[in-house]
Amino acid sequence: MPIPLLDLKAQYKTIRDDVLRVTEEVYESQYFILGPRVDAFERDFAAYCHSKYSVGVSSGTDALLEALMVLGVGHGDEVIVPAYSFFATAGVVDRLGAKPVFVDIDLADYNIDPAKIEEKITARTRAIMPVHLYGQCADMDAINEIAQRRGIPVVEDAAQAVGAEFGGKRAGALGTLGCFSFFPSKNLGGFGDAGAITTSDAAMYEKLVDYRVHGMRPKYFHHYVGGNFRIDALQAAILHVKLPHLDSWTEGRRRNAETYARLFAEAKVSDHIVLPTELEGRRHVFNQYIVRFPAGRETRDRVLEHLKSKAIGCEVYYPLTLPQQKCFAAAAEGSYPNSDTAADQTLAIPIYPELTGEQLEEIVKEIATALP
Repeated sequence: MPIPLLDLKAQYKTIRDDVLRVTEEVYESQYFILGPRVDAFERDFAAYCHSKYSVGVSSGTDALLEALMVLGVGHGDEVIVPAYSFFATAGVVDRLGAKPVFVDIDLADYNIDPAKIEEKITARTRAIMPVHLYGQCADMDAINEIAQRRGIPVVEDAAQAVGAEFGGKRAGALGTLGCFSFFPSKNLGGFGDAGAITTSDAAMYEKLVDYRVHGMRPKYFHHYVGGNFRIDALQAAILHVKLPHLDSWTEGRRRNAETYARLFAEAKVSDHIVLPTELEGRRHVFNQYIVRFPAGRETRDRVLEHLKSKAIGCEVYYPLTLPQQKCFAAAAEGSYPNSDTAADQTLAIPIYPELTGEQLEEIVKEIATALP
């Protein structure tokens, strides 16, 4: 049987009745924009993230965009971002007329290298945006030390890291603002686009609420130029149903990661493959399970094609670094060797909690078959 990279149907079977119940309640209420469903989800999501407040928004990209807007980022400003991430991390910076300033990553966790941040700070730096890539938090102690000493806010791109922890604190409560995506493939995914922003700053929260509705308070009185960043009540209701299951789903992913580590060790392929590592003091939630082939792109691509031929889902996250994207050519300065390595050598394989032991064994067997 094929093994998909992600099987959302398997998850849906376990919550189908609750989802249908709450969506029918929303249909009957005809209350689709904001309202009590959104309020309830925001309250419980903030608590889950160890944050005082959360604001539901229309997508993870809009969460990043609104966060930077609230911080006043605009034309001529600079925002420090990792050189390796999903496009939106840098895209929202450019959309505001600011410049994404790229910093190389650390291959130990694929996150921004704090040791390389300070040399990129200038008088125009308005924010530092670390990404908790693949579900493991960046080194927030080191990042926050730099940010606090230099008086720069920190925006966590936690799109892939709901429930991840650093030093016992959750992603979204480690910086000035935390930004989440509820894209369907995320560990906490909606039935369409949705996102959220977290903060523990009351004044920042009030601004986020206003910016979400075109900077408006009260109705038709606009203090800022915000945007239409509202989360749908339907998405909030579905996410609220899913939220109590999130930790058990995460533990399923973590168990699968442990099983992978054992199976790859038994396959004796450690000279050919680098597995993800949960660093000390962190809780990795494995939004993706990323393996790296140090022999290079040719080996990675050979494994990818072999897995596809066996109907085993896999994908490259991401085939280009951000500085390699054509639209960011003007912002690319210097070299980013670790980011280049990640783009050339990494591959995502299935990690979702519904995988069986037999499926995990099959995946490892086929990868070992494809290696030299």
